[in-house]
Amino acid sequence: MIRSAAMGATALILGLALLASALAGPVEAQPRRGPEPLEPAARTKIVFIAGPKDHGPATRHEYEKDLKELAWQLEHASNLKHLNIVTEVLTAPAPRDLSRLKDADLIVMHASGDWQPNETQVFFPQFTKTNGRVYDPETTAYLAELETMVKDEKIGMAVFHYTMWVDNWAGRRLFEEWLGGTWIPYTSHNPVDTWAVSVMAPQHQILRGVDTWTMREEMYSRYFLPYNPRRTELLLGTPTNNDKGPQTISFAHERPDGGRGFVYGGLDFHDNMHLHAPLRRFLLNGLVWAAGRQVPPGGVDAPAPPEL
Repeated sequence: MIRSAAMGATALILGLALLASALAGPVEAQPRRGPEPLEPAARTKIVFIAGPKDHGPATRHEYEKDLKELAWQLEHASNLKHLNIVTEVLTAPAPRDLSRLKDADLIVMHASGDWQPNETQVFFPQFTKTNGRVYDPETTAYLAELETMVKDEKIGMAVFHYTMWVDNWAGRRLFEEWLGGTWIPYTSHNPVDTWAVSVMAPQHQILRGVDTWTMREEMYSRYFLPYNPRRTELLLGTPTNNDKGPQTISFAHERPDGGRGFVYGGLDFHDNMHLHAPLRRFLLNGLVWAAGRQVPPGGVDAPAPPEL
C-alpha cells in the first residue's frame, strides 16, 4: 500500500510538470554564442624607435625599413579599424624629452645593441662608455624617469633582434623587468642559419592564425629565461646546421604593473618581411597584444607592405 501511494504521488508530480510546461508554451532554443566582440579603442598609439643603419650590408639590419613597414601594415589592416591605430617612427637614440613617449600604448625598439662604440642602442649608452654596472648620473636619472613612466602608464615594450644585446647591468635589469627575460652576450647565441619555426603556445593571442614557416635568418636565441609564470614562450626555432638544437626565439611577458612585453629574435634579413606571411602576422599580432589590445580571431589581416 505504501508503494502504491508513492507511485501515485510520483505520477501526480509528473502530471503537474507536464501541465505547467504546456501552459508555458514551447521553450525557445538559446541562440548560439558567437565570438567575443572586439573592444573599440579611442586611440592606440604605437611609437617605433629605429636605430640608424650603422653596420651590415644592404638588406640586413634595415631597422628603419622594417619598422616603417610594420607601421604601414598596422595602419592598413582590415580588422584593426576599431583600434584607431596611430603610429610614429623615430630614430634612435630615443628622445630625452619623455613627453614624446608618455602617451604611447607601446614602444617598439629595433636597433643595434650596446656592444660596439660606433653603434647606437635605443635607450642605453654603449657599454665601452660605461663601467659596465651603472650609467652616468644624467642617464641614470633619465632611465629612472622612463622606468616610472612605463610602469605608471602601463606602456608596452617590444624588442627585436640585436637590440637585446645589453651588457651593462643597469640596462639589462630594465630589459628583464620590461620583457621577462634577457639575452646575455657570449652565453646566448645568434647563428645565421635556415630556421624551421614552430608554435609553442597555440592558445596565446599572439599566435592566432600563425602557422609554421622556414627561413634563413640570423636569429637571437638561447635567452636567459629564469622561472617566471608571467612569461609565455611563443616560438621554437630549429636551425638546420647548428648543433645547439631547438631554441626559444620569442616570448611574451605580462608585467605585474599591467603592461606587456614582447620579444622576437629575428628581423635581420629584411627580405623576410616580404617573403613570409606567417612572420608578418606573428609580428603584427605581437604588437597589438603588447599594446594592451585584443588580437582579432584568426590574427591580424593586413596586406603585404610595399618596400619603404
